[in-house]
Amino acid sequence: MNENPDILYRLLVQSVVDYAIYMIHPNGTVANWNAGAKRIKGYAPEEIIGKNIAVFYDKSDQLKGVPAKNLAIAAHKGRLELEGWRFRQDGSAFWAHVVIDAIYADDNALMGFAVITRDCTQQQAQLSLQREQQEKFRLLVEGVTDYAIYMLDLDGLVVNWNAGAQRAKGYSADEIVGKHFSTFYSLQERMAYIPEKNLQTAFRTGRFEDEGWRYRKDGSAFWAHVIIDAIHDDNGKLIGYTKITRDCTEQRELQRERRAEEEKFRLLVESVTDYAIYMLDPGGHVVNWNAGAQRAKGYTSQEILGQHFSLFYSAQERQSKTPTINLNTARTTGRFEDQGWRYRKDGSAFWAHVVIDAIHDENGKLVGYAKITRDITERREYEQQILRAKDLAEAQSERMTAMSRFLDTIISSIPSCVLVEDAVSREILLVNRKAEQLFGVEKNSMQGKKPHECLPPELSDYFNVLADAALRCEGIHQSERQLITAGGERILHTRAATIRGGDARTQYLMLIVDDVTDQRAADARIHHMAHHDYLTSLPNRILFRQRLSDALRQAESHDRHTAALCLDLDNFKNVNDALGHQTGDELLRVIAKRLRGALREQDTLARIGGDEFAIVLPGLSHHQEASMVAQRLIEVVQPPVNVDGHNLSVGLSIGIAFASADFASPEQLLRCADMALYEAKRNGRNRYEYFTQEMDVQARTRRAMENDLREAITDNQMRLYYQPITNSDQQAIIGYEALMRWHHPSKGLIMPGEFIPLAEETGLIHSLGAWALYEACREAKNWSGAQAVSVNLSPIQFKNSTLVSVVEGALRESGLEPWRLEVEITESVLLDNTLGNIHTLQNLKALGVMIALDDFGTGYSSLSYLRSFPFDKIKIDRSFINDMSDSREALAIIRAITGMSRSLDIQITAEGVENREQFDKLKEEGCTLFQGYFFGRPQPSELRLTML
Repeated sequence: MNENPDILYRLLVQSVVDYAIYMIHPNGTVANWNAGAKRIKGYAPEEIIGKNIAVFYDKSDQLKGVPAKNLAIAAHKGRLELEGWRFRQDGSAFWAHVVIDAIYADDNALMGFAVITRDCTQQQAQLSLQREQQEKFRLLVEGVTDYAIYMLDLDGLVVNWNAGAQRAKGYSADEIVGKHFSTFYSLQERMAYIPEKNLQTAFRTGRFEDEGWRYRKDGSAFWAHVIIDAIHDDNGKLIGYTKITRDCTEQRELQRERRAEEEKFRLLVESVTDYAIYMLDPGGHVVNWNAGAQRAKGYTSQEILGQHFSLFYSAQERQSKTPTINLNTARTTGRFEDQGWRYRKDGSAFWAHVVIDAIHDENGKLVGYAKITRDITERREYEQQILRAKDLAEAQSERMTAMSRFLDTIISSIPSCVLVEDAVSREILLVNRKAEQLFGVEKNSMQGKKPHECLPPELSDYFNVLADAALRCEGIHQSERQLITAGGERILHTRAATIRGGDARTQYLMLIVDDVTDQRAADARIHHMAHHDYLTSLPNRILFRQRLSDALRQAESHDRHTAALCLDLDNFKNVNDALGHQTGDELLRVIAKRLRGALREQDTLARIGGDEFAIVLPGLSHHQEASMVAQRLIEVVQPPVNVDGHNLSVGLSIGIAFASADFASPEQLLRCADMALYEAKRNGRNRYEYFTQEMDVQARTRRAMENDLREAITDNQMRLYYQPITNSDQQAIIGYEALMRWHHPSKGLIMPGEFIPLAEETGLIHSLGAWALYEACREAKNWSGAQAVSVNLSPIQFKNSTLVSVVEGALRESGLEPWRLEVEITESVLLDNTLGNIHTLQNLKALGVMIALDDFGTGYSSLSYLRSFPFDKIKIDRSFINDMSDSREALAIIRAITGMSRSLDIQITAEGVENREQFDKLKEEGCTLFQGYFFGRPQPSELRLTML
């Protein structure tokens, strides 16, 4: 019989060590032999191939011709499924579940048989143990309603009758006690004395067990699992029988349906044509080849088997040993995943998504690799078309209208879901047909609305988190999560990116969503889906969510409590920064082992990222148990860990949340535990905190303020107030500092300290900062004098590569002279990405803009800052001004700053000057510029102070 590559592939992808899977010729001789067959039956391939399958049967079955009869039945019916004793090479027996499938050619000629055998001995032993335990608790089952449990006397007459028996068979105790138990059998079985034979079996062996049809009082049949146990007194005398009957009709039907589904799955895997799925040996040579591989790469199995898989790479990649590097990655980490160009037999290239999984036997030995390749050239071309169209639209502004229609056509046609939102208001501006199909919402019902107004909360929250990440930092932000869609639970792979509009103040968010459920399902059929963290071997976020969901469901039915804990290691970042990630990884492994050892068997500890862990505590009887566990976890982490001679100490902060009616989903419970963790860190670290409603109220308040802030930007609720700046002569106002104020429609005037941190966290600071620059330049241009205007820049704005173009655009649109614009930065700008931020400052300086270092002396002040960049001004923080009359240290710092500025020829601005005494003293110490309430309070442009 010729080997079928698809069947060989299927045998490999089903992970092969728990099942004996092999092929036999029509005459009953073994054709091939997998690793599972060797493990279960003891024969090596060279010992068994060519032998008749009769060697697996006992002598009695061989004499009766049972092996040949089984094959004849399978050939006639197409399939034979049975259970029974089989024998290994060493003569030992095991209880086997066997499936024999007949395989026919296209002309209906019998090609042979596929055999799958599973060792079920352990399951049989466990079942026997369960039955013995049931006997021990005989007196407790009288109230059982799911099982018919009753006694028979020596002649088989019913002695007693429990509630489950009445429910299952329809007879009351008065109607059946004293009757022979053969009443429950069919007439044909009674005529064949089947009831008596079953009782004789129980008498001889101590037990009779069977499944079959039994009959109720009303004549209806049900599929029953029956046990008859012989009962003896202390002297060994038989006194009767106990009989347990369970209605398994529903389970039998479910089992039949499940087997039918398994058959469908087998046929589905064999017919895959969209994925190239094949195996490699440890050296990288192709072992088998499916229909999808032939379709994608052009090689038949005869042409490619035995060839090295590097054949699919370019000559340059082979020369740089890229195939070998990829295979080593799969071997060392368990998986390699990438996208890139691959080559067909005819030399043509296609863009491929590639996954290589390392496959190991039960001893951990590498036996080969499973490889999936999918041709995604079309999808990549669509993405490239979008990027090319975007570049073309920006370069040729006079063709924007036509190009917009062109983009709409492309986006509507691409096989991915596309949503375009306004970056500030989050209104959905564009939706394609694929998104309508996936979410089950029409385009007209989504456009003009925000995600939470037209999509389920879980979907809208998912998209908002990605959008926030894209706004905070440039680049494409990707995420993948299983979510409920119109088509049920689907795995969505989402990419989010920001797109600039017509000017620097306008931005859009583009979300590209791909339903990768089928792709991930294909991955799962080749290799066990990764549910564990590679570093610590703990459950990862996916498995943790499943365990938490299971715990929540069980808690509802058992009246127990479920707690979720979020854990974060204190000071772990210092270990990584000082000693490197390899040391940090070893520390994480030790800490994970300690944490796992402090928990119960039923508890789940997961690593969900970096130094963050999470725990499910199911089945708690009271809340104090969670406190005890949390304290125990903190204590086991405290002892130092020795890694490569370094004694490393870290702490542990824990947030605890209990499931309730208000917080019943895994996501809600984790969010609550995370809020409690944040509170534990805020209160000093190395401690635990419980989630409270007040934390949720604070979070809701923050979300409400975020929504209000978005509306404030779109509804023009922001105003700039200007505080005057004067020189030591106090003769004229030489400039103003622009300070932002929020005129809330219901809360009134809101100061920057309340909303600027939120704007920085959500990424809205980019829109606010751009508006402030454009507005300050526009208003300053209309002032009658030539005063300068000073605008504060957030450190977050330096993460946006368009900052220089925003400043340039504000100057160009307003017509303001560059020397009249001054931007103020804080020392943290120089702490974060120093070289990149210095380059940005140099580009701003090249525009002719003045640059001031604000709040000097309050942070990590260093002379190196003043050496790295030539600032035009230094601003002394108001805290030193307030304290200088009472604090010698504050006055000494002011003198040090002014002395240094004189030597460097840098102007000094004193902030927060509130009285004449401070003004005179600061002039005496050498300050050159001043601002504060002593000279004037901040006012809108039209009301600002114009003279002193």
